[in-house]
Amino acid sequence: MNQQKSKAGAEPIVRMNKLNKHFGDFHVLQDIDLRVATGEVVVVIGASGSGKSTLIRCVNGLEEFQQGELDVDDSPLLPYGKATQALQKIRTEVGMVFQQFNLFPHLSVLDNVILAPMKVRGQDRETAVATGERLLERVGISDQIHKYPTQLSGGQQQRVALARALAMEPRLMLFDEPTSALDPEMIGEVLDAMRELANDGMTMMIVTHEMGFAREVADRVIFIDKGRIVEEGPPETIFDQPVEAATQSFLSRVLKH
Repeated sequence: MNQQKSKAGAEPIVRMNKLNKHFGDFHVLQDIDLRVATGEVVVVIGASGSGKSTLIRCVNGLEEFQQGELDVDDSPLLPYGKATQALQKIRTEVGMVFQQFNLFPHLSVLDNVILAPMKVRGQDRETAVATGERLLERVGISDQIHKYPTQLSGGQQQRVALARALAMEPRLMLFDEPTSALDPEMIGEVLDAMRELANDGMTMMIVTHEMGFAREVADRVIFIDKGRIVEEGPPETIFDQPVEAATQSFLSRVLKH
């Protein structure tokens, strides 16, 4: 399968060549070839258990792979069992927002956001606070800055998690089904924050079941089935004119709802 050209000629920030990942006897990722260009928004879709989340978790080393090549921002991640010096660098340059919010309940909203920049990047508190306040305003919860996570709705907590990831000034943002744990009425506010981020040119890899959102924000949609990239292309092609039978079957099921 030919890879789509890099967005506006940009260099790929993620390169995968023949990437393979096993969980015991289960071959969860099979010969994945993928490029993600700087500034590109790539949305990964597929059925539960198809390998979507594992794919993006490999990008920041949360999952190790067994065979193949993976390079993130010119830093190679090595297969399972091989030491790499790149992991810490990659994790400072790649932000991730998970299904669960993973906020520290004993810290205020602001302190959750500024902790990593101070501890990992060595920012002084004044600088970190100024950045944190700006980011919390950007995601629309500056009025909740002194509250604690348990005092917030799920949508508000997820927007704090987004601000926390952005506080590390990442070059790439990963989203692993960020709205799947939210009540339906809270999904829109998180998608709005992500939509603004995409409009600002952030490089993003997004695993989501929100097909309308995928159609709107993606530069490219990737459909994974049983650990393989079956089809990829612009959203209008994937959603309106899918070629592969597996893609057609999947979309016929999910677009009914």
